[in-house]
Amino acid sequence: MSTKTSSTDPKTLDISKSQGIDIVWADGHASKFGLSFLRDHCPCATCSNAHGTSEPQPGTKSANPFVMYKALPKIVDVEMVGRYAIRIVWNDGHNTGLYSFDLLRGLCQCAECTSNSAGQGGVRPQ
Repeated sequence: MSTKTSSTDPKTLDISKSQGIDIVWADGHASKFGLSFLRDHCPCATCSNAHGTSEPQPGTKSANPFVMYKALPKIVDVEMVGRYAIRIVWNDGHNTGLYSFDLLRGLCQCAECTSNSAGQGGVRPQ
């Protein structure tokens, strides 16, 4: 068994149901994710359009821009899924997205990660 930890292993995982998720990774890197960003990047099949439907899904970037009122996203609950992901239950009732730690590390929007992805043609290594 190797003692080396992966850069996608969280050292700490701080969850604020009204603010977002902060992760310090095993390699010392820190990532912060706001609620709207996380909800808009839900990886489930419905939100990512894996079913091939063309209908906008609630809570995603493609939702109707003319809605008069839309509640801000809030976390109702978070469950660990094995040792590789979290499942977020949202205040809009959505709960099928599994946010793997690999996905979250790849979605990091810190200055270091965004400058690294810009230098690689906008593509981040996974």
